[in-house]
Amino acid sequence: MKITVSTVVDAPVQEVWRAYTTPADICAWNAASPDWHTPRAEVDLRPGGRFCSRMEARDGSFGFDFEGEYTEVVEHRRIAYAFGDRVAVVEFVETGPGVQVTVSFDAEDTHSEAQQREGWQAILDNFARHVKGQLASQ
Repeated sequence: MKITVSTVVDAPVQEVWRAYTTPADICAWNAASPDWHTPRAEVDLRPGGRFCSRMEARDGSFGFDFEGEYTEVVEHRRIAYAFGDRVAVVEFVETGPGVQVTVSFDAEDTHSEAQQREGWQAILDNFARHVKGQLASQ
């Protein structure tokens, strides 16, 4: 089963792409709730390149590496990647008010569809807030 989440980011596609693919930015936005964070991220953004985001509870009680391999990279438009036996696709579509970022991914069996959708949507919403905050501080 595929799950899809989406947001619109009011920013130029170049800024949206940069914030989505730069390790320092990923560390700033990649969390589903305030009690989690991403202390480090690695990105080799090319087909066959690897990525890894270390996701941890802020209290140190739990953590894991979200990692995989990029299978397709079309600058400012599309990123596809495999993580374990699952795949995800991120699409960047310029719209009137900004850039629509849509993530479609294979569901897993541990958490409910609603939990997965809520978690990935929360991360995407954090991403949109991060980009907006960066633009406001420029």
